[in-house]
Amino acid sequence: MSRGIFVTGTDTGVGKTVVAAMLLRALADAGFRAVGMKPVSAGLPARDLVNADVRMLRAAGSVDAPLADVNPYSFVAPIAPELAARADGAIIELDVIAAAHARLALRADAIVVEGAGGVLVPLTHRTDMLDIAVRLGLPALLVVGVRLGCLNHALLSAQAIGARGVRLLGWVANRIDPGMPEGDANVSMLAERMPAPLVADVPWRSVGTPELADRRRALRLLEFDGAAPGDTPSSELLPAR
Repeated sequence: MSRGIFVTGTDTGVGKTVVAAMLLRALADAGFRAVGMKPVSAGLPARDLVNADVRMLRAAGSVDAPLADVNPYSFVAPIAPELAARADGAIIELDVIAAAHARLALRADAIVVEGAGGVLVPLTHRTDMLDIAVRLGLPALLVVGVRLGCLNHALLSAQAIGARGVRLLGWVANRIDPGMPEGDANVSMLAERMPAPLVADVPWRSVGTPELADRRRALRLLEFDGAAPGDTPSSELLPAR
């Protein structure tokens, strides 16, 4: 039995993969079998067989899992998933994603599932990114790219998550624009208005990958704070502090 979380974001390029990798490293460093999953990826450089986000997730985890389960749908064009699938003559099926997730659950204590784009990016004409969280029964962590427009994007994303019945465990402020005026004020305003706690404020860095300042907080998101590898998860997740 695995614990899991769905890492989603306010848009593309806001740092979902970086945050998902942070969670995976925190779990792996604590001795847990942690695996990342990117159900749908789009964008493969020439002669590359693995999407860059998928490669980062695999490097951050501690479980050797088949690529087909970690990334069931991989498309060449760096465009919206439904359009990328259409270009490849494919259809993104939630059952295929759920089956891959179930196989990963047999290998790992925790699965960090990363979405693509924002919360409502279409997968097909009837499904979108949040349907993955619903189908897998996962709570969500929202990554907010702190830049102009983030207040509206974050609040609308949180509203959409709640309307779908997905539990929002918390949100991450990712400082992707180092020159943004009143960045601190924007984060403070969101902290007052978001329906879930701010669990990390990730600084902008030009080189390297940042780490969560408080790894216990990362573990608490999946109720691994104070647990030992192999422990059976309880039915409720502890709130982040």
